[in-house]
This record gives sequence, structure tokens and C-alpha cells, in this order.
Amino acid sequence: MPENIDLNQPTFFNNRELSWLAFNKRVLEESEDERNPLLERLKFLAIFSSNLDEFFMVRVSGIKDQINAGFTRPENKAGLTPKEQITRITKLTHEMVGKQYDNLKRLLSLLEQEQITFHYIKDLPLVKMMKLEKHFNEVIFPVLTPMAIDAYRPFPMLANKSTNLAVSLSDKGEMPDSDKKLAIVQVPRGFNRFVEVSDSPESGNRQFVLIEDLISHYVHKLFLGLDVKSVTPFRITRNADLEIHEEGARDLLKEIEEELKFRNWRDVVRLEVSKNFIDQEIFSYLLDQLEIDENDAYFLNGPLDLTFLFSFIKQIAPHKEHLIFEKLIPQPSKDLAQEPSGDKQNIFEAAANKDILLHHPYDSFEPVIDFVRCAAEDPNVLAIKQTLYRVSDNSPIIANLKKAAESGKQVLVLVELKARFDEEHNVHWARELEKSGCHVIYGKTLLKTHCKITLVVRKINGSIQRFVHLGTGNYNEKTAKVYTDLGVITSHPEFGEDATNFFNYLSGFMDKPDFFHFSLAPTDIRDDFLQLIEEEMKYHEQFGNGRIIAKMNSLTEKQIILKLYAASRAGVKIDLIIRGICCLRPGIDGVSENIRVRSIVGRFLEHSRIYYFHHNGIEKIFLSSADLMTRNMEKRVEIAFPIYDEELKGRVKQILAIQLADNVKAREQDPFGIYTHVKKKPGEEEVDSQMKLFELAYGRIDGE
Repeated sequence: MPENIDLNQPTFFNNRELSWLAFNKRVLEESEDERNPLLERLKFLAIFSSNLDEFFMVRVSGIKDQINAGFTRPENKAGLTPKEQITRITKLTHEMVGKQYDNLKRLLSLLEQEQITFHYIKDLPLVKMMKLEKHFNEVIFPVLTPMAIDAYRPFPMLANKSTNLAVSLSDKGEMPDSDKKLAIVQVPRGFNRFVEVSDSPESGNRQFVLIEDLISHYVHKLFLGLDVKSVTPFRITRNADLEIHEEGARDLLKEIEEELKFRNWRDVVRLEVSKNFIDQEIFSYLLDQLEIDENDAYFLNGPLDLTFLFSFIKQIAPHKEHLIFEKLIPQPSKDLAQEPSGDKQNIFEAAANKDILLHHPYDSFEPVIDFVRCAAEDPNVLAIKQTLYRVSDNSPIIANLKKAAESGKQVLVLVELKARFDEEHNVHWARELEKSGCHVIYGKTLLKTHCKITLVVRKINGSIQRFVHLGTGNYNEKTAKVYTDLGVITSHPEFGEDATNFFNYLSGFMDKPDFFHFSLAPTDIRDDFLQLIEEEMKYHEQFGNGRIIAKMNSLTEKQIILKLYAASRAGVKIDLIIRGICCLRPGIDGVSENIRVRSIVGRFLEHSRIYYFHHNGIEKIFLSSADLMTRNMEKRVEIAFPIYDEELKGRVKQILAIQLADNVKAREQDPFGIYTHVKKKPGEEEVDSQMKLFELAYGRIDGE
């Protein structure tokens, strides 16, 4: 091993944005996996599109802002300038989008074998065209607004992620090369993107047309006296990152409400055009009006905005259950036994006896809801304090917090108003909670509060009891069915004291307190983890059994990457299970040959964060709301917390072991940043880690 080596070399790191694209490529590959049912494969195409929308709205727009500001300095890991990043992003994205639509074509042909078909109106029998024309006249036509473009009516301001039709027109009877007129018609958002034209849906033969095709076919009804020369469907994506001026804001909630008004109208960063209907003259005009380069345009060989497949699948699935995943029911927690009567065990009594570990979606999310509901209803509960980052539309958590406040309990809720793309949603909930009597706060200046924690204070026989829930995922019962996350409910007195001090730190004026067990960002987590890695290196030097396992969503923090490289060079064996972005490159001789990086992309979105350090058998395991990303270390309030109970530690270790054994949905990264599927060895059991974990959850109901 070279003694003196510069670990800062750009070739030792993956660029953050390109690594994210590699992740989205893994999502796209799931649409090709024949082990996934057909409608689920289509859903992965929709997820790919949804992911790409956010990537352009936030990451690409940020890099373009740097270029426009004349910023030429390379980013500090892979050493790429903003222009170099955009060039590579553009090339890779064009390639992946082309592959996405190739996959769509194949999947739609398979869907035809299931008697589910999409049609162009012009190809339908006359009787169906007449039915669609009636639907257009009565339902769609009244909503449409033609926006002519001329000296008095400039090019309209089009909303972010809106699908539009550019309609080229001429006066009746004019020659083909005469002056043309142009109008824009927005595809209304209040309708489904598809209209069913089946004669008898109950027979299983389902036929659909897309609403933009329906509008295009009858758009001439909006322009009486004119000839329609062409209709070009297009879609725009704008910079949608909020510019919140927190330091000068007297009221953060009002500041965010004002900023939200402008999100739909910022600079355009992407133009998508339907390849099958493009008018080159109109296309050039759009580039000019939207002020973007041709490289920012994507020609799609099929429908625009494949996120419509989410609602399409939802409508089809009940009648085609063999085309979706088998329904899996989250199971009761192992730590919450049922009473002989069949009633649920009181959650406070259970937590008073032992810590409760929950692993969603394998374990039901109901105990978390019950924790807040029981706190709201229990006359012995004096106070509830909770952080909320993302919640569902009809959140039972919110309902119970309101109920608690209305019954006279002290309720403090930190609502993170800056949760990206949930800002408007959270502003609404903040106002609702305030109306019910909750004390609502918005966190600390310039920081997002991303940690997931609830404190319940209870008085029994004159004594105070404190119960704490800590988790890796949001208080959202909907996403808890599709995101994997871990949570703990504990009555450990020192955890209760840490939680009390934490909420006082957030809501009042005080320096950061000393904690018994919590490690916080932005103050401690990075340094604490660097120290834990350093200690593992020392144990390895003495005993030769160094081992680190870390599971997270993303790894970008350079100091931690460099320390992991140092640990690898010292001989520590390191396994990283990272679903998304990973700026570390494994397997580089003399740098990271003792590090393996795997990503699991499957039915559920891997979201839990687990950090394991062997420490010569004195094993330390931490759960956290934080990924090892610079933003989590510096710009967010996060909590990492230890697991002490030996049984619970064993269960967390089992989760890691199963994920490391995955040879179905796991992919490993090579020294060049490229991911390939883990291959099953001869005679080796096939392990789909997510299905294996569900088998274990079902097994304990059978007494196994």
C-alpha cells in the first residue's frame, strides 16, 4: 500500500449529480425487470419521470444559476465545473429518456396482450369518435382557454410542469406558405390525462385516449374561421427552488407564503416536446421565447409527462390484480403483544417495560399513530411535543395533536415550513394547529428541522413519566407503507431528559445543552461519526477485526468519505448500503479496496439510516434521521441515537445481514462508479431482502 497518497484526487470521487442520475437509472432498470408485474414496471417509468422533474427543478436549475452568475470553480470532490456538469448531465439524461420511451413502447405492447390499449382518435371507429366529440363539447371545451399571440397578446406565462399545445393557424383558404398565426392552449389540470372509450370495461377490454390527443383533434373548434396547420404538444420545467430570506423575515410563515406565489414562474430549465407531432418552426419559436438552448429540449417518442401512469395504474389495478404486486399487510409489532381478550396492549404500559422497535412497512405504523392518539386521550398526559416534516393530507397525527390541544393539554409542534415541495401543505397545517390551540414553531434560522421525534409527558401517582418516539422517517402513515424506516419508542429516563432539553433548545433561547445519548447536527453528528470511525481503526489495529456497516439514502460528506478511505487503508472492512447518491468510490487499490458499496432498489423505497461499528464486540448501533450528506451535517437539525437493548440490536443487525445477502435487487458499485446487479452464486439461496423481511414479519404471527 502506498504510504503517501493524496486522497483528495478527483478520480477517487463520484460527482453528486451524476451519481444521482446513476440512481435514477437503477429505477429505470426496474421497469425492465420481468420479475416485476407489468403495471409495476409501468409505475417505475412514472417514478423515473417524477424523480427527473425534481432533479431539473432543483439540481439542474441550481447549476444553471451558477453558470449564469459566471461561476467557473470546480466542485470540491470530482472536480467538475458547472459547465462540465451540465454537459455530462445533458448527455446522460438524453440517453436515459430515450431508453425510458423504448421501455414504454415494449410495456404498452405487453399491455395490449392484456386487452388494455391506448389509441389515437383518428384510428377509432366513427361511433367512438362521435362519443368522444360529445365528451369534448360538453366537458372539456368549456374549460379550455385559447391564448393567441400577437402584438397585443404576448407569449403567455406558462406554469411549471404544465402541458400545452402550440397551435399553428392560418386564415381559411390561404396558401401553405402564407403568414401563420400562433396560439397556446394549456391542457387543463383538473382532468385525468386519459379518457376511457371502452364498450364494456367489465369485460376486461379497456381502451383509452390521451386528453391532449382529444384536445388536439378538436382544437379547431376553438378557432372558427381559421385552418389548423399543426399542433405541437410541449411541456416546460422551471426552476422551483424557493429563495427564502430568513434572516430578514419577521414572520417566516408569511415569507414562505409570498415566495410560493412565484415558484411556478421562474426560469425555464427544460422543454419536452412530443417527437411524433413536432413542428420545427414552432419548436424554434419556443426555444426563443423560453430562452433556453436546444440541448435543454427533449424529444419524447410517446406521451409527455409519464407521471400520469400513477393514476392510470390506480384505475386499472383493481381489475387486473395479477399485474400488480401481491398485497402485503404490515404486521403487529413483536414488542406489542395483544391482550388475551384480543385488545391492544396499552402502549405506555408496554414502553414502560421495554423499548419498542418498529420496522416499517414490515411492522404496522399503527403503534406510532396510537402513541399520539393515546397521549391525546389519556387524562394523565400533561404535554405532547413533536416535530413534523412531511405528513399526509388527512393526517391522524395532526388530528390527534389538535384533539390534545383542544382538551387542554400543552402541545408544542415544530412544523418545518421549508420541507421542499411540501411548503404549502405545511403552511396549511401550521395554521390549522395554531387554531386548535397548539404552540407552533418553525425551527431555527437558516436550518431545516429534519429529525423525527415525539415527547409525551405523563403524570402517574405524583410521578412524571416521559415517553419518546424517535425515528428515521416521517410521521406519515401513507409513505410508511412504501418507505422502509425504523423507529423506537422508549421510556428510558435519560432519553426523556434528552428529548425535553432538545425541545427547549428549539423553542426557547438557550445554548445547545449537553445530551446523555443524542448526537445532533449541525453541531455533533459529523464529529461523532468521525470519532467512531477513528475508534474502529484503533480497535482494528489492536485486534484485527475492524468492521463498519452503514445504511443510508446518500453519502456526499467529504470529511466522512476521507475518513472511511483512511479506515479502509488501515484494513477495516466496510459495507455501505446506499440507495441513492454515493460520492465515494469503492474498490480502488490502496484507497478503498476494503469498501463495498451496494444499492437496493425494489418494491419499497429504502429510507432507513443505520450505522454500525463493531468495536471489538462492544457493538455500537445508531439510528438517525440524517444521511451522511453535507446538507444534513451543516444545514439541518438532525438526531442520531443509539440502540442499547441487546435484543433490539440483534434485530437491527439481522436487517443489515439480510440486505447484505440480497442477490435479487442489490447492485454493487465498481471503482469507476458503475453499478451492476449482484449475481447469485451457484447453489446460493435467492435473497430478495425486502421480501425476506416481510417473510420474517409474517413468520412471527405464526409463532416462528
